[in-house]
Amino acid sequence: MRNTAKITTAVAAAGALTFALSACGSGKDSSSASDYSGPLVVAASPTPHAEILDYVKDHLAKKAGLDLEVKEFTDYVTPNTATEDGSVGANYFQNKPYLDDFNKKNGTHIVSVVTVHLEPLGLYSHKVKSADALKSGATVAVPNDSVNEARALKLLAANGLITLKAGVGNEATPSDITKNPKKLKFKELEAAQTPRSLDDVDAAVINGNYAISSGLKPAKDALILESATNNPYGNFLAVKKGNEKDPRVKKLAKLLTSPEVKKFIEDKYAGSVIPSF
Repeated sequence: MRNTAKITTAVAAAGALTFALSACGSGKDSSSASDYSGPLVVAASPTPHAEILDYVKDHLAKKAGLDLEVKEFTDYVTPNTATEDGSVGANYFQNKPYLDDFNKKNGTHIVSVVTVHLEPLGLYSHKVKSADALKSGATVAVPNDSVNEARALKLLAANGLITLKAGVGNEATPSDITKNPKKLKFKELEAAQTPRSLDDVDAAVINGNYAISSGLKPAKDALILESATNNPYGNFLAVKKGNEKDPRVKKLAKLLTSPEVKKFIEDKYAGSVIPSF
């Protein structure tokens, strides 16, 4: 039986983010990281991260001597701020380009522990059956956070829909488009909102976790899908710097990269989520 604490949040506003970060300096600091008693609380996106953690909790954790608690979040901000201020002991929802950008912009100190899986980013539509069928002037929704927007534009560029400036990095925006033969228009949305936009736009680039949680099957439903080869966007277990040696974290890292978890991912997600170990 699923016994997961669920927290549904919107993307934190600037004031909330400031509060969350200031909490780190006003009460909890890195000295609390040495307290490794009690359950390891992990912040995670509902799908597939929390589902994978729930599998570990229900089937592997007890034997390994790990007391694991999973908290679900629906945004890409709160898991990091909660990890920074000590509200949770770890998180599992993000990739390295996103984390690097987040740490730089917010002064946080989150580090990766072990990479677990890849969720290929895909282009989806309720109105056309192929990317080539998009009409001139079509509107495409893309995630509005800097890394995922750049990732979305790179996906479109890799499939010939647009051309980006040479050498553009993980901060690419529509202003970096040099060729746009279909005259595509871009609607920038919070990543969690992109699946809900499919009835209002011609197509949407959607993160794998949000695609799956909205009932889409990336391996089957995506018009175009990221390649897993040499892909830098693997999702990993992360902690605040200094907590990598937490024995609970080490146990979880080992379990998340076990043969049992690999089989669970392959069987449950059928190519829509790909093990990275």
